Amino acid sequence: MEEIIRVKSISQLHELMGAEKPAHPLISILDMAALDLGKKWVGIKVTSDLYTIGLKDKECGIEYGRNSYDFAEGAMFFTAPNQVVRSDEEQIAGEDCGWMLFFHPDLIRNTPLGKNIEHYHFFSYDVHEALHLSAAEQKTIIECRDLIQSEITQRIDHHSRKVIVSSLELILNFCTRFYERQFNTRSTASNDIMSQFESLLKDYYTSGKFAENGIPSIEYFAGQVHLSQSYLSDLLKKETGYAAKDHINNFIVEKAKTLLLSETDSISEIAYQLGFNYPHYFSRLFKLRTGFSPQEYRLSSNKN
Repeated sequence: MEEIIRVKSISQLHELMGAEKPAHPLISILDMAALDLGKKWVGIKVTSDLYTIGLKDKECGIEYGRNSYDFAEGAMFFTAPNQVVRSDEEQIAGEDCGWMLFFHPDLIRNTPLGKNIEHYHFFSYDVHEALHLSAAEQKTIIECRDLIQSEITQRIDHHSRKVIVSSLELILNFCTRFYERQFNTRSTASNDIMSQFESLLKDYYTSGKFAENGIPSIEYFAGQVHLSQSYLSDLLKKETGYAAKDHINNFIVEKAKTLLLSETDSISEIAYQLGFNYPHYFSRLFKLRTGFSPQEYRLSSNKN
């Protein structure tokens, strides 16, 4: 099995990267231009217990999961604990390659950010779904980063954690805004993905795959359109107001309404046609979406 190096702490990260001892035990910002990692990290897979926020301000190859990406100027990426990354290019000191902010989950534990960190879906985006910043946006992010850097390098007091975490949350909220802008400015590509998704969903049904393979997963559609699950779901929600799972469930309910108008198929048979192994799961979804059980809907429709 291929070796994967695991980084468990900020201090271990600094040691592995040949950086000075960290000023704070739970958060660090590293200037990549100051590091000379040579060839020893090329092709090495690394996972960690840390969150990462990075900004690459020149082309700098990195691989995340099975996807590779050459970062253009002003591109940000994010990783969460337990994700695997790998660099495909040698990092040489003096090259202007951006910065990376690392923080341990203990930093935000029992804070509002700790409770809401899962809502920042871009920590689950693939590298090729990086956030591309304008010059003004990049300036905003760097100003927030500098607030954190200043706080880290000062004497730590009982206000430090609150200030650092608030600044982190500010960065993430700005990135949420900037990603929405990115969805908007790439509306043609977004509409194309929307069309692909709807076509794939219809084809899955007409080919009998609902009955054969069960309800399709978000992972299935994401793989078909070459996006991560989180990015696809966020893109769909931005364009239509519904996440990918909601689109799938809405499609199922609409098909169910048509099938329920038939007198020949039982509720159980319709449930199996729509990918449910257990009819009561189908009935629960249908009532949740329509306010009627399948049988109540069938009877009320027949009366009309």
